[in-house]
Amino acid sequence: MITCAHFGAYFANSLPLPWALCHGPSAMGPLPGLPRIFCHAMNDDQAALSNDERQDQIATFVAQHRRASVEQLAVTFSVSTATVRRDLFALAADGRVQRVRGGVRNLQISATAQQELPALQRESEQHDAKLRIGAAAAALIQPGETVFIGSGTTALAAARALRTLAQLTVITNSLLVVNALADASHIELITLGGHLRRSEMSLIGHTAEHALADLRADRVLLGIRAIDARAGLTNAWLPETQTDRAILNIGREIVLLADHTKFGRIAPAFVAPLSAIDMLITDRDAPQLQIDAAVAAGVRVIAA
Repeated sequence: MITCAHFGAYFANSLPLPWALCHGPSAMGPLPGLPRIFCHAMNDDQAALSNDERQDQIATFVAQHRRASVEQLAVTFSVSTATVRRDLFALAADGRVQRVRGGVRNLQISATAQQELPALQRESEQHDAKLRIGAAAAALIQPGETVFIGSGTTALAAARALRTLAQLTVITNSLLVVNALADASHIELITLGGHLRRSEMSLIGHTAEHALADLRADRVLLGIRAIDARAGLTNAWLPETQTDRAILNIGREIVLLADHTKFGRIAPAFVAPLSAIDMLITDRDAPQLQIDAAVAAGVRVIAA
């Protein structure tokens, strides 16, 4: 007989239902009175799933529970931990979940629920990827060009990589970029005015947008808070959105700089569709599904 105490223990321990019914919570052992044929039938149904079907169910499970461990998913779907790890690798590559130590979490929740840290605190995050992206962006720039460099730590990496390039004009709304290039006397530096967003050390608002209306650049190197195949480019802070849109209007070529953690995210403020950019420079861990969507939108992609 299966008692209420059994189910109470199940809910208290948040165990997957198939495991709880067939095996019982670890402290109790097998649930008495449950026909063995029920467990075998349930395991057969799980085994009959194709890889795609199982991965869809795993993605749904993670979306509902926000996060899950490899062991939990293995028990829930009656497969080996090796199979779960392959499934999670495939789901992460498609931008549907985010791998974490020992398991996985829902990418959408991690994108919208977490506040973005100030720029100076984010600089160490994905540090190597940002350096490679910045170097790849700098390699595009030719002597004599005018380049707009936006705010954010990936754009800052690009600015630092440009320090050795002569006969260059740089326009920026980032005080961090100004600081990085201020002593590079061979670079002509133009700084926008505007309202200071202290967390980013960037200048935004009407004054910055008015200045942008009178400026043109050969290339714009721009970072972004979030990229999604359907939602496009989005930012976390609404007042910055209008300035970002004005920045997009001044460049002959728009180059978006974003490491793999920015993909599959949706922030509250819409900036522009994917088709608004000409080139995307990212790292090799960027999810393939999101990259394919960018290519389909006419964006050239470089994996640094």
